[in-house]
Amino acid sequence: MGSHISQPLERVKVVSPPEATSSANPAPFAAPGAPTSPAQAPAFNNCWSCRVLSGFGLMGAGGYVFWVARKPMKMGYPPSPGTVTQMVVGISIACWGIIILSDPKGKAFRVGLK
Repeated sequence: MGSHISQPLERVKVVSPPEATSSANPAPFAAPGAPTSPAQAPAFNNCWSCRVLSGFGLMGAGGYVFWVARKPMKMGYPPSPGTVTQMVVGISIACWGIIILSDPKGKAFRVGLK
Protein backbone atom coordinates (compact mmCIF):
# COMPACT_ATOMS: atom_id res chain seq x y z
CA MET A 1 0.00 0.00 0.00
CA GLY A 2 1.98 2.96 -1.16
CA SER A 3 2.12 5.50 -3.84
CA HIS A 4 4.86 5.89 -6.34
CA ILE A 5 6.26 8.70 -4.19
CA SER A 6 6.91 6.42 -1.22
CA GLN A 7 8.57 3.78 -3.37
CA PRO A 8 12.35 3.90 -3.80
CA LEU A 9 13.48 5.61 -6.95
CA GLU A 10 14.79 3.49 -9.78
CA ARG A 11 18.17 4.37 -11.19
CA VAL A 12 18.00 5.29 -14.84
CA LYS A 13 21.13 4.97 -16.94
CA VAL A 14 21.60 7.71 -19.49
CA VAL A 15 23.53 6.86 -22.59
CA SER A 16 26.02 9.57 -23.50
CA PRO A 17 26.23 10.63 -27.12
CA PRO A 18 29.15 9.21 -29.08
CA GLU A 19 32.11 11.55 -29.22
CA ALA A 20 33.60 12.57 -32.51
CA THR A 21 36.73 10.65 -33.41
CA SER A 22 38.49 13.72 -34.78
CA SER A 23 37.90 17.00 -33.06
CA ALA A 24 39.08 20.15 -34.79
CA ASN A 25 39.48 22.14 -31.57
CA PRO A 26 39.90 20.00 -28.45
CA ALA A 27 38.98 21.59 -25.15
CA PRO A 28 42.04 23.16 -23.47
CA PHE A 29 43.11 21.72 -20.16
CA ALA A 30 43.80 23.95 -17.19
CA ALA A 31 47.46 24.52 -16.51
CA PRO A 32 48.70 23.11 -13.20
CA GLY A 33 49.79 26.53 -11.94
CA ALA A 34 46.73 28.43 -13.17
CA PRO A 35 44.60 29.97 -10.42
CA THR A 36 41.13 28.56 -10.06
CA SER A 37 38.06 30.41 -8.87
CA PRO A 38 37.91 30.77 -5.08
CA ALA A 39 35.60 28.44 -3.19
CA GLN A 40 32.41 30.21 -2.27
CA ALA A 41 30.67 29.73 1.04
CA PRO A 42 27.17 28.25 0.88
CA ALA A 43 24.55 30.95 0.49
CA PHE A 44 22.43 29.89 3.47
CA ASN A 45 25.22 30.62 5.95
CA ASN A 46 25.13 34.37 5.39
CA CYS A 47 21.60 35.03 4.16
CA TRP A 48 20.23 37.64 6.55
CA SER A 49 16.74 37.67 5.03
CA CYS A 50 16.49 33.88 5.40
CA ARG A 51 17.47 34.09 9.05
CA VAL A 52 14.98 36.91 9.71
CA LEU A 53 12.16 35.08 7.96
CA SER A 54 12.76 31.75 9.66
CA GLY A 55 13.53 33.32 13.04
CA PHE A 56 10.35 35.38 13.16
CA GLY A 57 8.38 32.46 11.75
CA LEU A 58 9.55 30.18 14.55
CA MET A 59 8.92 32.87 17.15
CA GLY A 60 5.39 33.29 15.83
CA ALA A 61 4.77 29.56 15.79
CA GLY A 62 6.08 29.20 19.33
CA GLY A 63 3.94 32.11 20.49
CA TYR A 64 0.87 30.54 18.90
CA VAL A 65 1.53 27.15 20.56
CA PHE A 66 2.00 28.88 23.92
CA TRP A 67 -1.13 31.01 23.43
CA VAL A 68 -3.29 27.97 22.58
CA ALA A 69 -2.02 26.22 25.72
CA ARG A 70 -2.82 29.28 27.87
CA LYS A 71 -6.42 29.68 26.66
CA PRO A 72 -7.97 27.01 28.95
CA MET A 73 -6.02 28.35 31.93
CA LYS A 74 -7.47 31.83 31.35
CA MET A 75 -10.96 30.30 31.49
CA GLY A 76 -10.21 28.92 34.96
CA TYR A 77 -9.26 25.30 34.18
CA PRO A 78 -6.33 23.93 36.17
CA PRO A 79 -3.24 23.18 34.07
CA SER A 80 -2.70 19.54 33.24
CA PRO A 81 0.69 17.97 32.48
CA GLY A 82 -0.21 18.08 28.78
CA THR A 83 -0.89 21.80 28.96
CA VAL A 84 2.38 22.47 30.74
CA THR A 85 4.22 20.34 28.16
CA GLN A 86 2.57 22.28 25.34
CA MET A 87 3.63 25.57 26.93
CA VAL A 88 7.22 24.34 27.27
CA VAL A 89 7.26 23.24 23.64
CA GLY A 90 5.91 26.64 22.58
CA ILE A 91 8.59 28.47 24.55
CA SER A 92 11.25 26.16 23.10
CA ILE A 93 10.15 26.84 19.53
CA ALA A 94 10.19 30.60 20.18
CA CYS A 95 13.68 30.35 21.72
CA TRP A 96 14.85 28.43 18.67
CA GLY A 97 13.70 31.36 16.53
CA ILE A 98 15.61 33.82 18.74
CA ILE A 99 18.75 31.71 18.41
CA ILE A 100 18.43 31.65 14.62
CA LEU A 101 18.03 35.43 14.58
CA SER A 102 20.96 36.17 16.86
CA ASP A 103 23.49 33.58 15.63
CA PRO A 104 25.88 35.24 13.19
CA LYS A 105 27.90 33.24 10.70
CA GLY A 106 31.16 33.59 12.63
CA LYS A 107 29.86 32.01 15.82
CA ALA A 108 28.28 29.00 14.16
CA PHE A 109 31.34 28.04 12.13
CA ARG A 110 34.27 29.04 14.34
CA VAL A 111 37.30 26.84 13.67
CA GLY A 112 39.38 27.53 16.75
CA LEU A 113 40.50 30.15 19.21
CA LYS A 114 43.99 31.56 19.50
